[in-house]
Order: sequence, then C-alpha cells, then structure tokens
Amino acid sequence: MPAPPKTPTGFLEILEQVWWRLDLALDEEIIHWSAKLGALEALQRGCTAIIDHHESPNAIEGSLSIIADACAELDVRVNCAYGITDRHGSDGAARGLGENDRFLRDGGRGMVGLHAAFTCEPDTIAAAAEMAAHHGVGMHVHVAEGAEDTWEALLPYSQDDWWLVHGVHLPDDHGLKGTIVHNPRSNMNNAVGYGAPVRFNNPIALGTDGIGSDMLDEFRVAYVRAREHDVTITPDVIWNWVQHGYSLFPEAQNDVVVWDYEPMDPWRLAYSPGVSPVRIEIDGRTVMDEGQITHVDVPEIKAKAAEAAQKLFKKL
Repeated sequence: MPAPPKTPTGFLEILEQVWWRLDLALDEEIIHWSAKLGALEALQRGCTAIIDHHESPNAIEGSLSIIADACAELDVRVNCAYGITDRHGSDGAARGLGENDRFLRDGGRGMVGLHAAFTCEPDTIAAAAEMAAHHGVGMHVHVAEGAEDTWEALLPYSQDDWWLVHGVHLPDDHGLKGTIVHNPRSNMNNAVGYGAPVRFNNPIALGTDGIGSDMLDEFRVAYVRAREHDVTITPDVIWNWVQHGYSLFPEAQNDVVVWDYEPMDPWRLAYSPGVSPVRIEIDGRTVMDEGQITHVDVPEIKAKAAEAAQKLFKKL
C-alpha cells in the first residue's frame, strides 16, 4: 500500500492512517486473494489453522464466507469473525452484527468479532455479547492494545470462551474472563508496549495479529521479548503459549506436520531460525511433500494476489 498522508507518531494515528484506510479499500476480489495468499503462506510455514479477525466496511455482507471458502480451497482450517465497530455509524455496526450472525447460522466455524470496546457503543457491545451467547461461541475482541483502547465496558459480559487479543495495557487484576492472545511482533511494530502476559491468571495463547504466518518465528520473537523483560523466562513458558493454541482450534491436533529439524524441542527451537516443514497432512490428505505445496497452483495464487495488491494500491 502507498505511504500514509503523514508519518503516524502514535497508535491511534497508525490505526487512522494505515489500518482503517486499508479496511475501507477492501472489496470482495481483494478479500478473496488476500485470504488465499494468507492461507498459502501459512501452509508454507507449517501452520494448518488460522484464526481471523476481519474488517471490510465497504464489503461486509458475505465477507466471512469469502475468507472461509478461499482457505478451504487450500485445505487450511479457519475460524472467522467480523470486527463489529461503530466507527462507521450504527448502520455499519448493525451490518457487522448481521455478518457474524449470518456466517454462524450458515454453519461457519467462527466467533462473534468486536473491533475493540473503544470504537463501539455500549449497546453494540451488549448486542455482540448476546449474539455470541446465542450461538454458543465466544467473542473475539481486541483489548487494551494501546493506551487509548479502553476495555472496562467489556467487564459485565466476558466469558471463559472469549479471546482477548493483545492485553498490553490491562492491569494485572483486570477481571476479564477468557484467553489472552499475545502478539509480540505486532505490538512492537505498532510501538504500543509490552504486555508481559506472564503476569495474568488467564490462559495465554500466541498469535501474530496478521503480521506473518510463521508461528515458530513468532515463538522466537516472543521468547527474546520476554527475556528482555525478565531474564528468568525460559523457552518452555513461551512454548506453552504456542501449545495452548490447540485449545482454541482443537481440530488442528489431527494434522501432521513433519519438520526438517529434530528434535522439536523448545530450547533448541528458540535459538534455531529457519526451521521449515517438509510434509503436511490435513485430514489424511497430503498438501505438502518434500517442502512443496502439492494441491494448488502456487504461481497462480501469487500472481492473482499481486494483481489484487495493485488494485488496492490504486484505490488507496
């Protein structure tokens, strides 16, 4: 994407000048190829399941199905949620609620998404929490990513099956229920601070916030960031966060990934960059053999995604 109108100097300016502009420029075609490329890049790094939090204010209806279908073409498992927000008025919030509801009613694997409490009206938060309970799923919400990201409005509603993404500026005794998903590289990129998730009583999982697909690399970043904060932290602590991801996406435990490195021990992996998958089986189907994706046209996906990227560039 082209550079923003001026260089952002804080978290809110990064949202306003980069990410929210990007969201507005998305259309159905760009969403399709972005999702397909993302699924491909995840597979190439041995990741067979994606948890996605999506926003496309000018292409809301059907967007979660576009993502799910694109991932299904690569046999990549995906859990989708649309990030409801009042940034575009009550109508935009209602359409976001409607997309979550439609996708879940149609049998989609997903959650109810909420962008963040600080961009939502109280009635919107209540409606989203009610919808999640109705469908028997949790909420997937950004929480306290930056200092501006107030979170207290979530307190009356949070449940154990919620996913609280970031949590950088949460107090130790915040009282929110759910799994905190730590995204170290994204937090560093947006200069929002370090969440130090070891201080929480909540379960902790490791994520990327969409900044990449390599979970082993994210593990290494999470480890050195934690060591910078506390030199007593061991790789085992961070590896537990990686493993906790399976509780969020249990089906992924049935997948088989063979790596070019052994043993896959946290202490070795923490200091061994470049570890790569050589064979992947999903539901008994081989999708990678000898390090190559075998079941889709990789050059076509990259070429079509490049075309979509140019379209996005022009729209921005």
